[in-house]
This record gives sequence, C-alpha cells and structure tokens, in this order.
Amino acid sequence: MTYAVDTFVIKHESQPDTHRIERSLLVIAGLFLFVNFLGLRLVRSSFEISEWIHFGVWVAAAISGSILLERFLPNRDPVLFPVSMFLSGWGLILIERLAPPFAERQTIWLAVSVTAMLVVAIFPHFLRWLRQFRYVFLLIGILLLVGTIVLGTNPSGSLSAPQLWLGFGAIFFQPSEALKIILVAFLASYLAEQFPAIRSGMLGSSTGLSISPRVLGPIVLMWGICILILIWQRDLGTAILFFTIFALLLYVASGSNLVLISGMLLIIAAGLVAYKAFPVVQLRMDIWVNPWPEADGRAYQIVQSLLAFAAGGPFGQGIAQGSPTYIPVVHSDFVFSALAEEWGLLGVISVVACIGILVARGMKVAIQQERRSFLALLAVGLSLLIATQSFLIMGGVLKLVPLTGVTLPYLSYGGSSLLASFIILGLLLRLSALEN
Repeated sequence: MTYAVDTFVIKHESQPDTHRIERSLLVIAGLFLFVNFLGLRLVRSSFEISEWIHFGVWVAAAISGSILLERFLPNRDPVLFPVSMFLSGWGLILIERLAPPFAERQTIWLAVSVTAMLVVAIFPHFLRWLRQFRYVFLLIGILLLVGTIVLGTNPSGSLSAPQLWLGFGAIFFQPSEALKIILVAFLASYLAEQFPAIRSGMLGSSTGLSISPRVLGPIVLMWGICILILIWQRDLGTAILFFTIFALLLYVASGSNLVLISGMLLIIAAGLVAYKAFPVVQLRMDIWVNPWPEADGRAYQIVQSLLAFAAGGPFGQGIAQGSPTYIPVVHSDFVFSALAEEWGLLGVISVVACIGILVARGMKVAIQQERRSFLALLAVGLSLLIATQSFLIMGGVLKLVPLTGVTLPYLSYGGSSLLASFIILGLLLRLSALEN
C-alpha cells in the first residue's frame, strides 16, 4: 500500500528484512556498548546502579526509535539508524571516560536528539516545507547568525574564547549547527529549481572558461555568509565547511569543473586573508606546518594528539588505560584522538568505516531519488555534510589538515552538534522511505 504526501509518495508495505537487519545491528551495537560500559565500571571499581543510566537511556532510545520507525517508515534504509546509534553510544562512553560531569548532559541531549529525529522522519510535511519556505528558513538562519555575532557567548565564560553560542540560562546552543542544515536545504531547493537553466546556461561549458550569472549569484551569496562568519566569529572551520559543501553541491548540479576550481581558489584566498588578519587562524596554520618547536606551548594540544595516536598501536591501550586527558578539550575537539589511544587502529578504522557507511547509504538514497532533483540534491548535501565535517576534524587531529574546531558527528560532546546530526539522520531516513 502507498499513500501520497504532497508530491512525494511513501512506501508503506511490510519489509521484514528491513526490521530484521536493523534489529540485528542494534543488538550488536548494544553488546559492544555494554561490554565497554562494564569495562569502565570495572576499571573504576564502581557499580552503582545510577551509573548505568547513560546506557539505559541509549537502550530506551534505540528500542523506541526502532519500533516507531518500523511503524511509520517500514521501507526505510535499515542501516542508517543503527550505525548512528552505535556512534552516539560510543560517544557516550568516551565522554563518560574523559569528562564524567558532561556525560549526563550528553545523555539528555541524546534523548532529545532521537526524539527530534523521529519527528523529522515521521512528520509528512517537513520535506515540502523545506522546499516551499526555503527563503523563510534562510532568513531565520541568517538572523541566528547575526544574533550570535551580537549576543554570542561561550559556555566557559571566557571573553577571549570564540563567542559562538547563544545562551538561555544553563542551556547553550550553537546556531551554526542549525544553519548548516538550513543552507543545505536552501541550496538543494534553489539548485533544483534552477537545474535546467544551470545545465543549459553554463557558458563555455566545453572549455570551462566561464559560468552563468545564475551560478555566480549563489556563489557570491555563500561567499558573503562565509566571510561574515570568518570575520565576526573567527570561525574558520564553519566557514570552510559551509563553502565546501556549497561548492560540491553546485558541482553536482552543474557538472562544471570550473566550480570546483573556483571554490578551491576562493577557500585558499580566504585562508590567506584570515592568516594575516586573525591570530587564531595564524596559530592553527603555524602549528599545522611544524608543531614540534612549540610542543610544550602553542602546539601542545596537537602534539599530545599525535602522541595519543602513536600510543594506541593496533589494538589500543584499553578503556580507561591510556592518558588521553593530557589533551586539552579532549572530550570535544579531540575525542577521535582519545578513541585512537584506547581502542587503537582497530577503533579508528571502525569509526571511519561507520562514517563511510553513513555517507555511502546517503548517496544511495540520492541515486534512488535521481528523478527528483530537490530530493537527490538534499540527500547529496546532507551526506557530504557528514563526510566533510568528519574529514575536517579527523584530519585536523592527525595534522593532515589545519585544525578547524568542528565536532566529530555523533561522537564529540556537544548538544547542538548531536541534535543537528540526528536531524540529518531523520531527513535521510525520510528520503530513503520515499517511493523511487
């Protein structure tokens, strides 16, 4: 049986294989998390029932999420939800290990995030609203950005640290996390609407010497937003993330190599200007090029990260057996380094594989919706968002690219980051359940 939702049609038929695959993967994930939570308790010689609340919330979220998805989206992709839950559960273990006072907050955010994911995945009109009211959402996103510039704060209370959050009492929210989803949806809608003109209007497409104003206009808009973020918030990572995603989406829509070349040149130009203008960017570039002369000073964080990777070896030191807490802010920006030290190369490969699976399944959804340009571009954009953000932070802590300060999706501490990641998951689940 099928039923129509505006212009989209949801498959609503029994798919026992889907539920069986998802349930099996969730059981495997649950067993892995249980063993590691138990290992952490053994190391700390603490067996209070209250200390298992984090694992209990994860189990409740996994079971309720699977049941509701089976009820409303039986034809969804069976891999997306369990892989995301596996990573988020692993993140809970890491935060409980590295910064126990923050574990309770992350657990609450996990419950909120899974609830938001279910609302986005199940609610039938959300995709239509993203397309129909794209300018309204874009305006809201820009207002949030301006609000952060004017009223921004930092949870640490430091005035010298980047003021990238909006605070409401004890709750802090990073608007850039919402803005990245809004921008992907806006660009997918805009490019889908302009798709015929973009394809046919690429001037000199055979030589790749010029592009049409229809393509140049959004480039200038995105460039302006990224420069605004870079100048006023000194947030190089978010600016690079936004513009990279845009350039890749525009490349998918236009097929022009000039888009990629122009995007890379603009990113390099912005980086050079930022290097000259902002000390924080200069610091990150300097310690990326050669951190060792300042291993006990400005480059202490990245050097300790590299030592953590080296100490991990093939199989790691074991949970709570390493010393990743020598790395400042390890539970947020450098959670991947802590994972590498205590779970080793095997853990690193597992995380990279899980991120790769999420991206690959997202791209598969895009291919399934290739006849609907908005849905296809939305799936591509969301998948690239996960891939690019993961690469920036994993490459940053390994000194493959300069540090950007973005979070590792599903694993790093941060409520707004976790919420945004699960909203992305909800959208991908919804798209995967639509009729081809």
